[in-house]
Amino acid sequence: MWHLTCGDLAADSVRRRLGDGDGDGDGEAVRVLRDDLAVGPLADIESPPCAERVAFWEGVWPAALAPRPDFAAGLADDAEWLAGLASQPRPVTVWHGDSASEQLLLARVAAALEGSSLPFREVPCGTGDSRVGTRMAVSMHAPDALAALYLPRAVGPQRIAELASQWRAAVQGNAAIRRWVDGRFAAEDHARIDGQLLAACGADWMPLARAMAEVMSRCDGFFATDLFLYWRARQLAQRGTIQLSDSMAADYRDVLARRCH
Repeated sequence: MWHLTCGDLAADSVRRRLGDGDGDGDGEAVRVLRDDLAVGPLADIESPPCAERVAFWEGVWPAALAPRPDFAAGLADDAEWLAGLASQPRPVTVWHGDSASEQLLLARVAAALEGSSLPFREVPCGTGDSRVGTRMAVSMHAPDALAALYLPRAVGPQRIAELASQWRAAVQGNAAIRRWVDGRFAAEDHARIDGQLLAACGADWMPLARAMAEVMSRCDGFFATDLFLYWRARQLAQRGTIQLSDSMAADYRDVLARRCH
């Protein structure tokens, strides 16, 4: 059985639930897909070398932050692995919560398995509500709570078709951001998140981390990560909308920000 998760924290939680230190005992294997599918272009995500998506992540990652992931190898490997998923013998289980990335992973796997006879299951770990304060990602559950949620459900042909259609629409839309709202993906550009980040910055110097935390606390529909928001802050600084004390810093926690007068 393949157990698929979005991110390392979720994978660690699932491995603990399976009681398997390395994630590959008794035919149970955990596969981590780390790409945050809620943000960035998707047009070439299934077409190695995934140049457009690689370029996006290369821009998001601070130049001074090390070690730097090998985005080209990682994204191409994911695309190739998923392309061959239906032809391998192991059943597939996707663990997902209210993260837009987790829901997009579920839809992506459904698209890869559409028309296949391979057993496909899901373990829902969310509340169904992606708003701040109510949503739950897989990694947010305590081990005992996650154990109680391990009730795999078969994903039938109709649901597979619906999920696969949502994935294809997301890829074709190629939006900057995808929020998960009422069971659907809503596409948008950077204007909303940039406006929130600008509003969170004061006229006087303040820690950028404080402004980012304010945006995170109000970000319904997807988890705006620190790396993503630090990138947006650098973009706003390039436009002259805000000032940063150091736009080249690897660690945003040492950076101050203020609105331009």
